[in-house]
Amino acid sequence: MKNTIIFLLAVFSFTACNENNKEVQKLAKTPPMGWNSWDSYALKLNEETALANIDAFAEKLKPSGYEYFVIDAGWYDQENKEANNNSWEINIDEYGLLQASETYFPNGLELVIEHCHNLGIKFGLHLMRGIPRVVVKKNLPVKGTKYTANDIADTNSICEWSTLNYGIDMNKPGAQEYYNNLINQMAGWGVDFIKYDDIVPFPDEVEAVVKAIEQCGRPILLSLSPGDVVDVNAIGTFRKANMLRVTQDIWDNQISIDKTFEAMRKWQGTKTDHFWIDMDMIPFGQLRLTSPEILEEAERIEFETYGMGGPNRWTKLSKDQMCTFITQRAISASPLMMGGDLVSIDDFSLELLTNKEMIQCNQNGIMAKLVHENDSIEVWETAQKKTTNQWVAIFNRNDKDVEIHLTPELLKIENTKSIHNIWTNAKLQLNNEYTIAANGVLFLKIEI
Repeated sequence: MKNTIIFLLAVFSFTACNENNKEVQKLAKTPPMGWNSWDSYALKLNEETALANIDAFAEKLKPSGYEYFVIDAGWYDQENKEANNNSWEINIDEYGLLQASETYFPNGLELVIEHCHNLGIKFGLHLMRGIPRVVVKKNLPVKGTKYTANDIADTNSICEWSTLNYGIDMNKPGAQEYYNNLINQMAGWGVDFIKYDDIVPFPDEVEAVVKAIEQCGRPILLSLSPGDVVDVNAIGTFRKANMLRVTQDIWDNQISIDKTFEAMRKWQGTKTDHFWIDMDMIPFGQLRLTSPEILEEAERIEFETYGMGGPNRWTKLSKDQMCTFITQRAISASPLMMGGDLVSIDDFSLELLTNKEMIQCNQNGIMAKLVHENDSIEVWETAQKKTTNQWVAIFNRNDKDVEIHLTPELLKIENTKSIHNIWTNAKLQLNNEYTIAANGVLFLKIEI
C-alpha cells in the first residue's frame, strides 16, 4: 500500500508538472502587450495611483488587446517619512523574501492584484537577480533547507547600477530552493508576469528562474532585462523565457530611436515561438510624475547618467518621432509595453498605441528584415501570415525632410492592389513622390 501511494503521488506530481509546462508554453503566443510603471513613477508608485492606472488601463488599453499591468522596481521599499534624510529599507519576511512596502502599499499587493484580475487584466512585478544584501547581512535561513543566505550568496557578483542584491552561486546547495521560494510566493499572490532585471549577463541564474517558474504551479510570463550586454551564445537559455531585452534603457530622445535601429539590425530573424525580442518600453505621454521639476545636483547627474531625459515632463518626442518609435515596435514584433501615465494620457499617444493596423502588424509576430538602405533611408518589410500582403516601413533617418520615389524597386515588389499609409489613413500610388518628415516614417500596408 505504501509503495502504491508513493507511486501515485509521483505520477500526480509528474502530471501536474507537465500540465504546468503546457500552460507556460501557451504564454506569449504573440508579442505581449501591457503597461509598466517605471517611465512614469520609477520607485514611487503607490496603491492609490496604481489603482487609478489600472482603471485607466481597463478603459483605454484593454479593449485593444493590452493585458499586462506591471509594477516595476521599488514596490518593497520602506520609506521612513518621519526621517529628515528620507531613509530607506526594504520589507522582507523571516526567510529574506521581498514583501510589499507598508509605505506605498499599506494593504499589501493582494488588493492591487485582485483589482487587476477582477477587470480581466494580468498582473506583473519587477524583481532583481539574486538575494538582497540585507538578507545576507542578517544571514537569514533559506526556507525548507538547512542552509542560510551566506551559504548561497556570491558577494563578488554585484549589479553595476544597484546596491540592492548580491548574485547567487547556483553551484551551492540551497540556491535553487531560494529562487523556488521567491517564485512560489509570487505565484501564491497571483502574479502573472515577472520582469527579472540584471539577469541577462548571468545565464545560470536565468536557468534557475526558469526552473522555479516550472515548479511553481502557475503560468508566469518571464521577461529578461536589461539588454545592453547580451551574449548571443546564450540564446538557447534566453529562449526559455518569453521576452529578452536587447537594448539599454530607452527614453524619449533620438538617441534611443537610433539604439533601437541598431538592435533591429542585430536581432532580425532571431525570434522563435513564445519568445520575443524586446526593444524596451514606450515613453509616450506624461513621464516621471514623482520626480520634481527642479532636481538636486545628485539627481541631475543620475538623470544624465542613465539617459532619463530629465524630471517630470511630457514626452520630448515629436509626433514624427513618435510615429517612427511605435512603427519600429510594430514591424520588429517587439512587445508593446507602454511606460507613460495612463490616467493623463494624451489623445495622440493613445491613437498610436491603439491603432488597429499597427497592432495587427505587431501581433502578426514576424520580425521585419532590412531590404534597402541608401542616403539614410531604410526600408524594412515583414510579411503578413497566411496572405501575400506586406507591411513596409520607410524610415527617414535624416534630420531634414526627404522626397522619396515610391518605386517597385524601392519596395521590392512588382505588383500591388493597394498601398495604404497607416499613419495618415491615405491611399498611395506606385511611382509617385512622397515626402517623409525628418526622423519620420511612411508605414505602409501593401495588398498584393
